[in-house]
Amino acid sequence: MLDIKYIRENKERVKENCKNRRVNVDIEKILHLDERRRELTTQIDELRAQRNKKSKEKPNQEEIELMRKVGEQIKDLEKELESIEENYKKLLLSVPNLTHPDAPIGGEEDFKILEKKGHITEFSFEPKDHEILAKNLDLLDFERGAKTSAAKFYFVKNDLVRLNQALINYGIDIATNHNYILMETPDIAKNNILSGIGFNPRGEETQVYSLENTDLSLIGTAEITIGGYHADEILDLSKSAKKYVALSHCFRTEAGAYGRTSKGLYRVHQFTKLEMFVFCKPEDSEKYHQEILNIEKEICEGLKLPYRVIDIASGDLGSPAYRKFDIEAWMTMNKDYGEITSTSNCTDYQSRRLNIRYRTDGGKTEFVHTLNGTAIVTSRFPIAILENNQQADGSIKVPEVLQKWVGKEVIKAQ
Repeated sequence: MLDIKYIRENKERVKENCKNRRVNVDIEKILHLDERRRELTTQIDELRAQRNKKSKEKPNQEEIELMRKVGEQIKDLEKELESIEENYKKLLLSVPNLTHPDAPIGGEEDFKILEKKGHITEFSFEPKDHEILAKNLDLLDFERGAKTSAAKFYFVKNDLVRLNQALINYGIDIATNHNYILMETPDIAKNNILSGIGFNPRGEETQVYSLENTDLSLIGTAEITIGGYHADEILDLSKSAKKYVALSHCFRTEAGAYGRTSKGLYRVHQFTKLEMFVFCKPEDSEKYHQEILNIEKEICEGLKLPYRVIDIASGDLGSPAYRKFDIEAWMTMNKDYGEITSTSNCTDYQSRRLNIRYRTDGGKTEFVHTLNGTAIVTSRFPIAILENNQQADGSIKVPEVLQKWVGKEVIKAQ
């Protein structure tokens, strides 16, 4: 959420930013509602002060009647204020974060490639996609996943279970070596926490599974639960930022996502993810954004995956992110790169909504900056590993860094 004071003082810049983010928000209406709510608040405060002053005196009949009318007037104004506050807050929450000046302007295809690492895998045979490889090796069962749950749910089997656990252990080791505190979070969160992080728990375009007759939803990422971990708190950041790496199951409806890449594991409704999250002082957020990106690169390089880093364009950032970097690994299934990690600097957009502050050296409280980034995800990473490490006989070479957990060098048909 942007500070309304900032919007008042930078109206045209906010309008331009909304245009660049491809978000349709009526900034003039927000400012009109803001002005009216301030007028009403002032009127209500003045009438209450008048009533309180009279209550300390012995009123005559005329004054009693006058105070009765004042009370009714206060009720009417409060009712109007309540209605305005609801509309005002809804509109204010729909305003996206500001955009980093170096982020490219445009839509989904207007990203900027920052670097490429590794060489695109070349095969002396016709390579298969991960879904065919996994089926031949009895690693995945989408058909029975659909039978027992729904389409795009699946059973993970045999050595892919071990590979996924190995990936999680590998990611934990790397992140904790960088002093990230290890957490495992609940898989559900209150809807106000989801909204605070920037997820819409209701509506046609929601990516969230809501629990019927509750104010709870299944989480789509541990960013939600870790972001809510310090809600309504004042953090001590005097010595260092608070850095977490959190394990959770993730659930996404993927509403409106079809037509985009969705083959096999690429776009599914459930997966396990290891997520990094940082609470820091505003002046440190760009530093920690680079740190998270470097950890993601370290993970990919250890797995020897060919990848590229892209700077996401303004229209594809999503509301909370000020800037976002994705790592895309080479994938045989599309003969192209596909996203496996993402890291966002959300500045104070989430902390303002969740009321997370820190105390400055001068004793004032200010909103913290929040950042998040994928360490490991058990949907996208196995795609890249299976497709880039396949052998002519259909077996899969296990990356060396994972072999101690998988217990073998090669995954073969049983």
